[in-house]
Amino acid sequence: MTNTESLHTAGQRVSHLDEAHHPLDGLTAAEIDRGRSILDEAGLLTGHSRFPSIMPVEPDKDYVRAFVPGSPMRRRIEYVVLEIDTGVSTEHIVDLDAGTVAHSGVVPSGEFPYGQPAYLFEEYDRAMEIAKSSELWQAAMRRRGLGDRIADAFCSPLAPGYFGYEDEIGRRMIRSLTFLRDHPDDVAWAHPVEGLLVTINLTAGEVVSVYDEGEVVTAATSGRYDEEHVGPARSTLKPIEITQPEGPSYRVDGSLVEWEGWQFRVGFNAREGLVLNQLSFLDGDERRPILYRGSVPEMVVPYGDTSRNRYWISYFDAGEYYLGKSANALSLGCDCLGVIHYFDGMSHDDHGNALRIPQAVCMHEEDASILYKHTEFGYGTDVRRQRRLVISYIATIGNYDYGFYWHLYLDGTIEVEAKATGLVFNGSGTPGVTEAHRLEIAPGLFAPVHQHIFCARLDVEIDGADNYVDKSEVKRIPMGEQNPYGNAFTWDRERVQVEGGFDDDRSVRRTWHIGSNRRKNVVGKATEYELLGEGWPTLLADPESSVYQRATFAAHNTWVTRYHDDERWPAGKYPNQHAGGAGLPEYVGDAESVDGGDIVVWHSFGPTHLPRPEDFPIMPVDIYRFQLKPYGFFDRNPALDVPDWSKRGESGSCCAHSAQRRYGRMPAE
Repeated sequence: MTNTESLHTAGQRVSHLDEAHHPLDGLTAAEIDRGRSILDEAGLLTGHSRFPSIMPVEPDKDYVRAFVPGSPMRRRIEYVVLEIDTGVSTEHIVDLDAGTVAHSGVVPSGEFPYGQPAYLFEEYDRAMEIAKSSELWQAAMRRRGLGDRIADAFCSPLAPGYFGYEDEIGRRMIRSLTFLRDHPDDVAWAHPVEGLLVTINLTAGEVVSVYDEGEVVTAATSGRYDEEHVGPARSTLKPIEITQPEGPSYRVDGSLVEWEGWQFRVGFNAREGLVLNQLSFLDGDERRPILYRGSVPEMVVPYGDTSRNRYWISYFDAGEYYLGKSANALSLGCDCLGVIHYFDGMSHDDHGNALRIPQAVCMHEEDASILYKHTEFGYGTDVRRQRRLVISYIATIGNYDYGFYWHLYLDGTIEVEAKATGLVFNGSGTPGVTEAHRLEIAPGLFAPVHQHIFCARLDVEIDGADNYVDKSEVKRIPMGEQNPYGNAFTWDRERVQVEGGFDDDRSVRRTWHIGSNRRKNVVGKATEYELLGEGWPTLLADPESSVYQRATFAAHNTWVTRYHDDERWPAGKYPNQHAGGAGLPEYVGDAESVDGGDIVVWHSFGPTHLPRPEDFPIMPVDIYRFQLKPYGFFDRNPALDVPDWSKRGESGSCCAHSAQRRYGRMPAE
């Protein structure tokens, strides 16, 4: 690998998207544009054609594993083309090597269980234009005395869910709630017009219905959080500077990264955003596989409010809006701090043209407190600092902003973290009133209870693609012959034999051991990684509800499935307006064995959010995570060779000095 030390200056990036050198490299601009040209030359595009989705078709695993740099690559792209005049969508697989369309098929949006492709960027603006041009909506605004506020009103574009309504099924729909702006630069989310809901048929370009009820006064509290409204910034904080005078410890060659034993490829696509491919660890002279592919391909945000305005809200932020398309261009010193390496992301616009997102992915090293420490009487103290490599991106979906972070640690631990911030979704209400499903966060401004449930897909290969999963938990032992003193407890393991969804239980420390059927460690046990979740509530909606049927992946913390290359999406390929049952419940329906062979572990995690006044006007970051921790994967602590930085440039360790002083072996200074 080329050591690109010359690239290791803060904020500098070299894109690997100009030319693909590996089968798992992201799509390049030239590839996206060439594939579109192939479709056009085949007569498959019209003036009404739009592109909700352009995604790489990943090649067979055996081909990828056998790939030799410089050899020919198989590159295929899936284009989903929506005809906006008819609402018909078609999937096309383009073979770039052959220069042909390998497959075409209509998306069955008009057939049960339905499902629509993700929204176009242009449909957001179009939804607002349709809503605001409606005479019924204008009349509702005037009835509230808001006729002079129509021009500055914001009509949000929101996925409608699925409820079997006859005028919606099989059609491309969107709903819109209304918010006011006091001026063009105002934060509209702080001024919700309660009881006004518009449902729109995007294909027909018309309003299907306007729900207009209630006399609630629109909340007037300012949602601005700039210096003009909150006052000058505090002057007491002193700067923190993070420097690495010798450069960072990682090496980058295109999409390939090496750092302190870790090796992986950075991927990015319009739907999932960040993907880590072929994650392995160098153990001595042996490179050992851990994860073939890792991503967070779906999340659902179900709301617990029964009002007509909000009962239908259950956003699938990846499947309905596409997280990668919504990724931010990250800024040094704001989103990322320190010595940064950026990776551009490749997405597409509504017309099928390549759209580069500069600095979409940030990678840097962070100090992470102590790695290990011990003070031994008569000897002194040994302490090492932990460090982690952070690979992250941030997406903005409407009012919320989500950060996704993969942390790799020196001791072989993998941590997946989601951060939620932005502006909570609000409605107006009567100040001081206690409600069952909303909390007052500012005078007259009420935020509904809701959940954010992310789902990670972990295509594991712990020492190869022949793995198993054990459920592990601790057990109490009744006082008696096996526990004569009452102090004993033990643990229990149970092999997951068949595909399914399973729940965490923090009260018994339930975890999931993913192990190798082919390799043993120094004590004769299978090499493993342990999945440790946080145990937040799973989906709280009733199992008979529409959102439960559509987001069943969120009903369990952990799922185990047999690997199939077309089983990628926790809520199915087209969750938008889908009746439910797709994704993980469908994948486990054939009850295949998962006791050995190539398996996938899925983990759902995230908060149940009861909003508070401190979440207004902008929410401090909430953090949710899970870990994959080596459990007998290594024969001993793999970080014993981490240097003692306290000894750099000194004859001895300051840590040892402090220990000797503690035990009276050195006079006080």
